[in-house]
Amino acid sequence: MAHKKFLFIFFLVFLSCAYADNQQLNVKLDLPKNTGEWAPVLKILIFMTLLSFIPAILLTMTSFTRILIVLSFTRQAFGVQSLPPNQILIGLAIFLTIFVMTPVWNGIYQNSYLPYQKEEINTQEALSRSLQELRTFMLKHVREKDLALMIFLSKSEPPKTVNDIPISIVIPAFVISELTIAFQMGLLILIPFFIIDILVASTLLAMGMMMLPPTVIAIPFKVMLFIMVDGWHLVAKTLVVSFG
Repeated sequence: MAHKKFLFIFFLVFLSCAYADNQQLNVKLDLPKNTGEWAPVLKILIFMTLLSFIPAILLTMTSFTRILIVLSFTRQAFGVQSLPPNQILIGLAIFLTIFVMTPVWNGIYQNSYLPYQKEEINTQEALSRSLQELRTFMLKHVREKDLALMIFLSKSEPPKTVNDIPISIVIPAFVISELTIAFQMGLLILIPFFIIDILVASTLLAMGMMMLPPTVIAIPFKVMLFIMVDGWHLVAKTLVVSFG
């Protein structure tokens, strides 16, 4: 599989660089025979490599992208760039992501971690099962046209089944789909506030108060509208429901 090839290539590059620096490297990989298990040194290297990929995994293979963009659109609709602060938006996006992804994490725990802890499966199988859980989630929410685009750009043969689609195609297609859906949801949030801006600007212009910035007058009305409709409740509910 693609991710296995990447890990082995990274390991070979690591050994080559270390040998070039020290001119002497004695690493003994006691790979058990006929078990398919990786040596402890390789496991540590893979674990350290995955730690550096955790931010990328969070951003591209979960619901975090859609949630954060929609929350950013919501703040943009107020016309106040500093409220709520970035830390609050990112924190809320992280916890909503954990909430949405809980079934996926449970699947990884039940189908991958527990069997691996009981030594029923090896490391490769545990990683493969974990990746399959994320892959199933992404395929559930990816748009067909984005998936078809990435297959076309990869110049690979059309897969016969969904399971034949490589993960290198699923991930970028999923990210494009999440960006598209997030901007669609953000536009629906912006429209009511945009109408308020137009009404306020037209009223001020009719009253001859052209020197007064319409934004200053519109912000209280926007906040009042958002409070009356319980906006944060609706935004959070819509985001969670959008993932089914």
